[in-house]
Parts: sequence; structure tokens; C-alpha cells
Amino acid sequence: MKKLVFATNNKHKLAEVRAILKDTYQILSLEDINCHEDIPETADNLEDNARQKAHYIYEHYHVDCFADDSGLEVKVLGGAPGVYSARFAALEGTGKAHDSKANTNRLLRELKDKSDRSAQFRTIICLYLNGQEILFEGIVKGKINQQEQGSAGFGYDPVFIPSGYNKTFAELGEDIKNTISHRALATKKLVNYLKSQLC
Repeated sequence: MKKLVFATNNKHKLAEVRAILKDTYQILSLEDINCHEDIPETADNLEDNARQKAHYIYEHYHVDCFADDSGLEVKVLGGAPGVYSARFAALEGTGKAHDSKANTNRLLRELKDKSDRSAQFRTIICLYLNGQEILFEGIVKGKINQQEQGSAGFGYDPVFIPSGYNKTFAELGEDIKNTISHRALATKKLVNYLKSQLC
């Protein structure tokens, strides 16, 4: 069975992809290859951040791999927070990086008087396979709720209502989210490509 490294420390994402590819690829974690350093994420867009992480693993560990980056893009905020989604509050000094509550609070403040609350979640996956780079994109459109609702999920899930639903990701729960989310859609494209390479 072919081996492929997923450049993430997120155990939930790792388990999800392993379950999908269990019969075709052996998915290794960063821990499996003894990668414990902080992989750089210094680009100003999702595509280049995903590229940066995938290339880092390929260049330092010489293994086929893939990496992802995701962001929430709000129309009336010009696409912000985007690539800075995890650091949105930290950028204005109202929270630390990866502080979901502080990030969500800033987002709701920014949208307080805005009538257009349309937004989208976007994921980019960069696959580095046999020396070739391929990008996969997943997008789920929706809107930002007036307040937080639901307790499942993480990040902006309590305020994001996907199109076609009247509940937030945090209310819908992981089973539905993992079917319709930006990450699920990008992962499905990755999986279809990987399976096609085995035919």
C-alpha cells in the first residue's frame, strides 16, 4: 500500500482522511515521520500557505504528502478574515492566535451594522505526489448569523450558516458538516484523484 503524509497535527482531520482512504493509501501523520518542528505558514493567501507546508515536508523528509489551509471569507469585509482566520482577533490585539471565541467576537463586532452577511468557507489542499504539485479547492457558501448558536465543531462554526440550511455548522453537528463542508469537498476531490492514480 502506498504511503502519503498529511501535513497536519489535527487528529480529527487525520482520522477523517484515513477512514476515506483506508483501502488505497496509508496516511501518515507528522508524528509518524518524526516531524515536530513548526512548519512555516507565512503566505498571504490560502493557496501559497498550503503549498508552503507541502513543499516543506517534501523537501525535508523526501516523502509524498499533502497539506491544507482554510479560511472564512466575508464579502462585506473584502474577503477577510481569509488567510488570517485563526489570528483575526490577535491582529487587533483583542485575543491570541487560535482563540476561537475572540476571533468570533471580533467578526460579530465587524458585522454589527452590516445587512449583507454573506460569506464562504474555503479550503485549499496541495498534493505533492511523484514530484508534481496539484491543488484542490472546496467552497461552501453561506452567511454569518447574528449570534453564536450550537456547541459542536470549532472556530467560526457557531456563527456560520451554510446555504440551504437554517442552522449553524455547530448546530448541524459533525456528520452533516463533514458531508457538506469546504474541507469535505476539497478532500473528496483529493480522494478521487488519488484513487484514479491507482487504476
